[in-house]
Amino acid sequence: MRYTELDGKLSEEKIIVDQIPGNSNHNGGRIKFGPDKNLYITTGDAQEPSLAQNKNSLAGKILRVTDNGQPVTDNPFGNRTYTYGHRNPQGIDWDDSGRLWATEHGRSGIQSGLDELNLIEPGKNYGWPEIQGDESRSDMETPVINSGTNITWAPSGAAFIGDSLFFGGLRGQTLYEAFYKTNVQFKKADIKEHFKGDFGRIREVIKGPDGMLYITTSNRDGRGFPKENDDKIIRINPAKL
Repeated sequence: MRYTELDGKLSEEKIIVDQIPGNSNHNGGRIKFGPDKNLYITTGDAQEPSLAQNKNSLAGKILRVTDNGQPVTDNPFGNRTYTYGHRNPQGIDWDDSGRLWATEHGRSGIQSGLDELNLIEPGKNYGWPEIQGDESRSDMETPVINSGTNITWAPSGAAFIGDSLFFGGLRGQTLYEAFYKTNVQFKKADIKEHFKGDFGRIREVIKGPDGMLYITTSNRDGRGFPKENDDKIIRINPAKL
């Protein structure tokens, strides 16, 4: 949807991208303008894993469109698809070098874990459902970091501040901080945990114009345990973490 804002009110509702497959889970749902002024949209596989490998389906993708919802002319497949092979990509943000990173949910159920942090490059295949975790194939991308089989982040919104990528954890109920290394990569051992269990499920993480982090909780989505006055927007000074 696109709206026009005037005097604090939204009007002129316009659908700019539709027919994105959806389901009760695995719907992605992040939208963010990139440094190139184009709009990036994450979509889940809508609980149909095969759609992630179909470059003509809008499910299981990161899409890249103009502000009117049209494919960007240099997109890799001539349509809205920017990358494919995603299960449920969530947070997206760009580092100081202009590179796009994304958090993504790994497998669900009894065998959970294998959540991902990916470096996003146009036209690349991020493997779902063919590979996961540390598995590799020559035509697919292995995550820069995964949570392993014993830890579930259920990562959500993400934001860079300096050399750190902050991302929320839904099941993890934690604000995670992944640190850059000198080779401009991340290492799992360098992930720091903040506010573990303090706020419940963390849905979104945003860097404000004031340099502060703003996080939103998601405890009333049917999967959390709401406390009084949930849900909340919380302002955090990253310099004090």
